[in-house]
Formats: sequence, structure tokens, C-alpha cells
Amino acid sequence: LERVTKDIAEAIKQKDQVSLAPLRMLKAALMNREVEKGRGLDEAESVQVANQLVKQRRDSAEQFVAGGRPELAAKEQAEVTFLQRFLPPAADPAAIEKAIEEAVAETGAAGPKDMGKVMKAVTSRLTGMSVDGRAISEAVKARLSR
Repeated sequence: LERVTKDIAEAIKQKDQVSLAPLRMLKAALMNREVEKGRGLDEAESVQVANQLVKQRRDSAEQFVAGGRPELAAKEQAEVTFLQRFLPPAADPAAIEKAIEEAVAETGAAGPKDMGKVMKAVTSRLTGMSVDGRAISEAVKARLSR
């Protein structure tokens, strides 16, 4: 929250309207979550809030593209790119693939019916990295259908 507040002050000084809107949105979301919890957020909770905002923006961009509004989709995508600065580094595809293989071996998954167990094991292995849950789900589904 402190970093976001400093970034907002800097964006105001620079008259950077493009950065100011997503920063204010992030600050509001962080403050709302603090009020819900009744205490300050730790680093993991703050990252989770930023992750939710990124996911919402991606979904909105997809809806705008489907609705024939590319200018609005581009705005949402720009906000996603901006908000990703506040997330941990993304897991590379090799790390995701390795985590999936280890999870399949650990859980003894035999087919698509074991997807829940594998997903839980994969996400625990990738803790601390920024990952797209949908991409992991598709990769696990592809691996289990082999």
C-alpha cells in the first residue's frame, strides 16, 4: 500500500494519467481488503489482490474483443501490463511443466478425473510465482488426457 501511494504521488507530479487510473484502482482494492480483514495486509494478500485485478482486466479485455470494442480491450490490456509490475515474476513454462510432472507422479493421477488433486499439488509447488490459473488448468488437462 505504501509503494502504491508513493507511485500515485509520483504519477500526479508527472501528470501521468495512464498510470494514475490503475494505481488508484489498486489502492482502493487494497484498502477495501484491509477493511474486510480488519487489519493490514501481508505481502501475499496484497499480491492476491493485484492478481485478482489483473484477472478481471484480462476477462474484460476478452469481453470487449468479443463485443467488437478493440479500443476498450486495448485500454484494459494496458492496465494489465501496468498492474503486472506489482506481481512476482511469472513462472516460466519449463517450471510449470516440471511442477505438473512432479504433481502427477506424487498424486498417482491416472486420468482427467484426478485433475483436482493434481491442480492442488501444482499450485502449491508454484507458490510465490505469478501464474495464470487457466493456463495451468489447460496444461494439466492436456497432460492427464495423454
